[in-house]
Amino acid sequence: MSDYADAALAEIERIRSENERRSREIPADFYGWNRSWNQFRNFQIQRACLRVRAAQKMFPLANRRVLDIGCGSGAWLLEFAKWGASPRHLFGIDLDSERVRRADELLPAAQLECGDARRLPWPDESMDITAQFTVFTSMLNADVRDAVAREMLRVTKQNGLILWYDFRVDNPSNANVRGIGRAQVRSLFPDCSFRFRQLTLVPPLARMLVRFSWPLAFILESLRFLDTHYLVAIRKNPSQRAR
Repeated sequence: MSDYADAALAEIERIRSENERRSREIPADFYGWNRSWNQFRNFQIQRACLRVRAAQKMFPLANRRVLDIGCGSGAWLLEFAKWGASPRHLFGIDLDSERVRRADELLPAAQLECGDARRLPWPDESMDITAQFTVFTSMLNADVRDAVAREMLRVTKQNGLILWYDFRVDNPSNANVRGIGRAQVRSLFPDCSFRFRQLTLVPPLARMLVRFSWPLAFILESLRFLDTHYLVAIRKNPSQRAR
């Protein structure tokens, strides 16, 4: 086996191990809807995603095929269903078989796969929307990131949309997360057009503020310089072909 393949497999196993560690060590309700900070963060992401898709003319969703890379337990696929996508047109892939099982219970009509997103099991240009939410910054190996990005481009239709939400900065309390800046996003998806928006108030500050003043947290997030993530709409340029 080549050094490249060895390194890629080691990275996949590292990601699996880190996901298992987080499942063991992070309280089950840490990201729960009962917490006001999570309500604020999720509502803000949802509002921004809806605006992006409206601006990119990706409504209605009834006949759109939507793929979520790193779908986990199906939280974002459920949002797409809420926004009008047919469950039978929803697709997802994740490394964690238990998360995929839970997603399948919630969305039995969706096509969900447990596997490695470097090799997606769907045909070229078969998806209208290909999304990823905080997946790429958990990939520390550049070759793995490149391979997943190529697959996302391959399966997205020529007039489709790649929707990216991820950290733009490093997480100082978690060495297993590495921020990805604008230049890196552009290099991952060559020959594409991009619309960037900064989003998500820095989490420790938001957790403190939202309990006392949701409007103040909203104002600070709107200033953008305190935001930790990018929401990016990525479109293939007309001259590009799936690879």
